[in-house]
Amino acid sequence: MRVTTAFNRMLAIPGTSVCTVRFEGEGVVIGLRRRSRRLVCARCGCVGRAAYDRRRRRWRHLDLGRVRCLLECELRRFRCPGCARIVTEAVPWARPGARFTRAFEDLVGWLAQQAAFSVLARLLRISWRSVGRIVARLVAGQLDRRRLRGLRRIGVDEVSYRRGHRYLTLICDHDRGAVVWAGEGRGRQTLERFFDELGAEAAKLELVSLDFFPHYRWAVERCAPQARLCFDPFHVVALANFALDRVRTQEWQALRRSGAGGRWLKQTRWSVLKRPERLSARQTETLAVLQQKNARLYRAYLLKEQLRALYRAGPRDAPSLLQAWLAWASRSRLRPFVRLARTLRQHKDGILAAIELGLSNGRLEALNSKVRLISHRSYGFHSAQPLIALIYLCCGAVTVTLPT
Repeated sequence: MRVTTAFNRMLAIPGTSVCTVRFEGEGVVIGLRRRSRRLVCARCGCVGRAAYDRRRRRWRHLDLGRVRCLLECELRRFRCPGCARIVTEAVPWARPGARFTRAFEDLVGWLAQQAAFSVLARLLRISWRSVGRIVARLVAGQLDRRRLRGLRRIGVDEVSYRRGHRYLTLICDHDRGAVVWAGEGRGRQTLERFFDELGAEAAKLELVSLDFFPHYRWAVERCAPQARLCFDPFHVVALANFALDRVRTQEWQALRRSGAGGRWLKQTRWSVLKRPERLSARQTETLAVLQQKNARLYRAYLLKEQLRALYRAGPRDAPSLLQAWLAWASRSRLRPFVRLARTLRQHKDGILAAIELGLSNGRLEALNSKVRLISHRSYGFHSAQPLIALIYLCCGAVTVTLPT
């Protein structure tokens, strides 16, 4: 069997044939000849009339063992009527503007979902900047605008990607469990950019889960007023834990100033913050002592547990139980819980909606953990755009198939 025939069968590139195979310092260079005479623009798909000139180009292909493999072909340039400029004809084995074949870029994209850029650069013998550009091309080619169609239930949250309060805003589709939009920044303007891109589809949103960050709430109320707001249960209980810790700190400081010896109270932190079912025997004894010696802190502990129990109640009982809890917290004479009751009363409808519909930001928090892992394994990013592309690749609706 001739060498060219063997490579023709191995590569199996439609519309081309292998004409030469030679060994050079860079590796194996396979010369290709195109059989198509049509001039098609790689950007817009318009067909040209006459060639402007010809140039020979190379593309990095999948390695042959330990040897690099490069494809070489003479391409024609022509004036594209759609782009109104001189462009290079499209080829079936590479994406527009790339110096790597589609198979090689698909391999890089699949590995980028599993490992850091530096690992890929060393394994495939390319620069880590090339890895970033390949990921950006993959995402730009496969990120379909249809991902924003048919959205009914979404979650909104932010994640820090760099020191100095650098944040990304992530939008998750609760039905598909994937990130459908990511943008740099944290605030009302960032979320409004998402709604601008969403367009008329924003009127179809039914539910939006989020935390108590007011800028997100203002953006949703302005751009999708028909959507019901569901406040994340984790953040509601976290506010109660913070209020409980403030009460504990105030009680300890009061005992210390009076000289009554309140060091034991300082050591009750985990006893009052942990769930009752997870308490150790010693922590259970600490709660019993706390009930006898400090009624204010024990009252704060009961308020926190009653708020947690609200999420175990049914949708029918939740409104009356929440109203009773707000009344108890308001007259508890514990300033942190009085402020908390005032805050929760303002967001009462969103809290009850989350209980009624069973919606939370748990899925989005899990995706945030994955985003932090992506950022940490790459030792951070200098800008947000490479990280956003990698988020779409790993957490979005982008599927990369191994070229096997």
